[in-house]
Amino acid sequence: MRVGPPEEDTLSASTMAAVKVVIVGGFGVGKTTLVGSVSEIRPLTTEETMTEASVGVDETAGVESKTETTVAMDFGRISLNEELVLYLFGTPGQERFWFLWKGLFEGALGAVVLIDTRRLEVSFDVLSRLEERGVPFIVAVNTFPKAPKYPLAEIRAALDLPESVPIVECDARDRTDCRDTLLTLMRYLYSLTVATTRER
Repeated sequence: MRVGPPEEDTLSASTMAAVKVVIVGGFGVGKTTLVGSVSEIRPLTTEETMTEASVGVDETAGVESKTETTVAMDFGRISLNEELVLYLFGTPGQERFWFLWKGLFEGALGAVVLIDTRRLEVSFDVLSRLEERGVPFIVAVNTFPKAPKYPLAEIRAALDLPESVPIVECDARDRTDCRDTLLTLMRYLYSLTVATTRER
């Protein structure tokens, strides 16, 4: 009888480095979907059924059909190559659970901010909190089927994002899209490291 995690969940012997990345965004933007789509292990989720207690507390405009919500975190893992592994932590979107962010961000190298063009306003506070914490991030526009499409330059302007911050489109249901988004974050973090080294 095997003791410990399933064989498919164990890290490869060639793994040299593990990096913590946080997936953030407003309520209902697709964070749990993204983590589940890209994770190579069965993701840990803390989804709970929404009840009447959330009425008037959680902002559900635009996501009225949503029946479950993350109350603590999502967790997944993806190997970008034989040596580098990303640990993914998805944050809860409702403001009443934001007190959990402090622990989730501890040790994180960077973040992906997932946004929904139908509800850009739910991203403003998220971006502000990241900027206050000094956490490097990129922005990923989740391409919901019926969401309006705008040029990325217009979305950048609406979010008041500096030109240096990457912004990409991503279907949170598509593993390849999600992987490419994470690769964009890693390249951005690398460029920041190189720039800092040159300044020294």
